[in-house]
Amino acid sequence: MRQKVIVVMPAYNAAKTLERTYNDLPKEVVDKVILVDDVSQDETVEIARRLGLEVVVHIQNKGYGGNQKTCYLKALEEGADIVVMLHPDYQYDSTLVPELIRPIQEGKADMMLGSRFLSGGTLAGGMPLYKYISNRILTMIENLVLGQHLSECHTGFRAYSRRFLETIPFLLNSDNFVFDTEVIAQAVAFGFRIGEIAVPTRYFKEASSVNFKNSVIYGLSTLAVMVRYLLAKWNIVRYPQFKKTLPEIISRYHLPQIIRRQPSADAMEAVNKPVQGSNQS
Repeated sequence: MRQKVIVVMPAYNAAKTLERTYNDLPKEVVDKVILVDDVSQDETVEIARRLGLEVVVHIQNKGYGGNQKTCYLKALEEGADIVVMLHPDYQYDSTLVPELIRPIQEGKADMMLGSRFLSGGTLAGGMPLYKYISNRILTMIENLVLGQHLSECHTGFRAYSRRFLETIPFLLNSDNFVFDTEVIAQAVAFGFRIGEIAVPTRYFKEASSVNFKNSVIYGLSTLAVMVRYLLAKWNIVRYPQFKKTLPEIISRYHLPQIIRRQPSADAMEAVNKPVQGSNQS
């Protein structure tokens, strides 16, 4: 049976790039596109509605991580089997969605990352040198801590299986940019398989970018996540974001809309055992 694929776009001031990003999506494999607007000050919402996207508008700014929480809850409610998270800033090649989701469709991965470092040419594609260096250093540290061999942990082009999003307690994660790092750490903590595909690097004037100050804050926050992961792994501190599952932290009144199948007691016990995941790069 064909799996339902929903693309979610966490958006903030994406009016200049949204239409190009959407037009490149392979409509033959994408069943629905949901854009969550985080109080943009431009015409992002108007453009999204004109394009026929399903649009959710936050009443106040919730941050990048807070935006993704809304994205994933909405996609689960809409019955997604596979959820693709794509920044609407045109930095990532959305024509590659079929390649990104294929390992999930084939049961070979639970989480897929679009890596700008697998095929080379990252600096030639316009990535600032300080971002390149910090990305390399942080990814090296994350691989060491998490026991992975990923080429990039900081990408805005990802795909997840429904089982993955129904399991990890992503609602406990940060509302800021480090949300993405926490998701990778949770993938490993809960024993999910992570894979990668190569994607080209595209930096240009209209593309969104985190400034140097916020990049430093993000880097320090990423290191803090690694410390928390190790403390949880060594059973020194039982952080709920690495121990509890999504059904355990949400209201029972919302469970039927979000969780398709209630896990058995044995399944809950198995998924709560922190084990090392393996990447399928």
